[in-house]
Amino acid sequence: MQLETKRLILRRWRDSDIEPFAQMNSNDKVMEYLANKLNMDETIRMVERIEASFDTNNLGLWALALKETGEFIGFAGLSRPTFYTHFTPCIEVSWRIDAAHWDKGYAREAGKEVLRDGFERLGLSEIVSFSAAANARSIRVMKELHMQSAQEDDFLHPLVTQISLKRHVLFKIAAHAWWVRNINELKNSLANLCRSS
Repeated sequence: MQLETKRLILRRWRDSDIEPFAQMNSNDKVMEYLANKLNMDETIRMVERIEASFDTNNLGLWALALKETGEFIGFAGLSRPTFYTHFTPCIEVSWRIDAAHWDKGYAREAGKEVLRDGFERLGLSEIVSFSAAANARSIRVMKELHMQSAQEDDFLHPLVTQISLKRHVLFKIAAHAWWVRNINELKNSLANLCRSS
């Protein structure tokens, strides 16, 4: 199984993804707001965990490839956070894009498809996303995905030790809100089509 958007393929991981993914995971710019950079061994173990999640939970972080060239550019998908806080257990949507491909809308495009798969195929009732409070780039994507934030949901990430990154913001989207928005978008598209015909 794989997912597709206009410009992207979201697929299972391949051996050829490991080296460029390890380079991303050791890149200061890509990992600026994450707790720790990852070396090659840690990257391999992460991909093994992702693939195991697909096999056992039917969800995971998809490898992202450009449809036009097949180039691996990062990941986007769903996962279950392993830490305990006021909103867990939950399902999180997340993404990580190689810095060379930033500012092209790929995170938003992939995230939108991941949400669709989560609500349509998996029948989830709610999906969350969170990020270090200083990570304006990720927060912008969450807003573009029409996820909602409440200030009282801000939290101190229990697995992050670096003080400057410990405070995180939480965004959520419920299934009913996602369905309403997509039905309204479909109605608007049909209305525009009728007017133009």
